[in-house]
Amino acid sequence: MANYQYPATIESNGEGGFIASFRDVPEAVTEAWNLEELKINAQDALITAIDFYIEDRREFPTASELQTGDLAVDLPVSVIAKVMLLNAMIKSNIRPADLARKMGIKPQEVTRITDIKHSTKIDTLQNAFKALGKELILELR
Repeated sequence: MANYQYPATIESNGEGGFIASFRDVPEAVTEAWNLEELKINAQDALITAIDFYIEDRREFPTASELQTGDLAVDLPVSVIAKVMLLNAMIKSNIRPADLARKMGIKPQEVTRITDIKHSTKIDTLQNAFKALGKELILELR
């Protein structure tokens, strides 16, 4: 299973605050005055960067291994499921309109399903994966 705990590199901003950047997702950069706020901002920056990948129809990268000094930034499970769907669509060369046809729904509904900021029922995501010939499996560890 892919890793969705992204390593952020922390640097001083030269003014008493911090900058976080991601080696796996160079589009995600943020800053804050303290480390607690930086972790929140880093997750927001990472989630926002996913939109660039969706717009460009590029696969969102999995996270590399954490290194000493990295800040570990987790993606919420709801976002991970959508990233997995995005990546599956790209690997299969399936456009949103194609997925809508396969699911028997309107293209606008697929736009909502793939929108990171829109809440989507897990059953709807399961149906989208099924239309791609994939199976969504939940696991409790």
